[in-house]
Amino acid sequence: RRTDVFVLTENRLLREALVRVLSKSVDLAVVGAVAFAPGVLDQVVTSKAEVVLLDSPGLAFHGPNLVGSIRRLLTPAKIVMIGMEPDETTFFRAIRSGVMGYMLKDASALDIVNAVHAVAAGEAVCPACLSRLIFQCAAQQLASTPEVIAFHPQGLSRQEQRLVGLAGLGLTNKEIAARLNLSACTVKNHFNRIFRKAGVHDRRAMVDCCRIGEATRA
Repeated sequence: RRTDVFVLTENRLLREALVRVLSKSVDLAVVGAVAFAPGVLDQVVTSKAEVVLLDSPGLAFHGPNLVGSIRRLLTPAKIVMIGMEPDETTFFRAIRSGVMGYMLKDASALDIVNAVHAVAAGEAVCPACLSRLIFQCAAQQLASTPEVIAFHPQGLSRQEQRLVGLAGLGLTNKEIAARLNLSACTVKNHFNRIFRKAGVHDRRAMVDCCRIGEATRA
């Protein structure tokens, strides 16, 4: 199966070199290779590329915020940032924006080709020197998050299950109250009882807990 790739780089020599290297892979096709310029977003979206290579964090995150725009307008596309510095701030910003590949300046042509194949297959790619940061970040978040114990929704009344479902849709207490013809105070009291039953302390944990309970029951 062929993977369409769009090359979006400022450096002309790099752009031409990438086109040559990528074109050597029979399962990769370069559907665009340009520098940053007004209207480039339209070119990327029109190309329907599955993987987009770009090399400028300044232009990627500032101004029109290309990464965010590409992710919004060309949802299936996977973005690989190349020629990057091992900078923690830029790295985490890239992850938060939805980038699936992050290659440093010393990456070889083969590294980049392998990265394209990997993200096209649904994987994420980053250098080993930065992967430890992901583990550290995950460890910190897990340490600050109470362990969620599976709680079966059957332990809740029908009204309480309905409240959990509406909370899972992101509705506020006021919105839920209006939908169920209840007061916001009554909704809050219901949630407090559900928290106690599920052994959690907030709405997100409550929803996750009940979802886990449904999954384990299924």
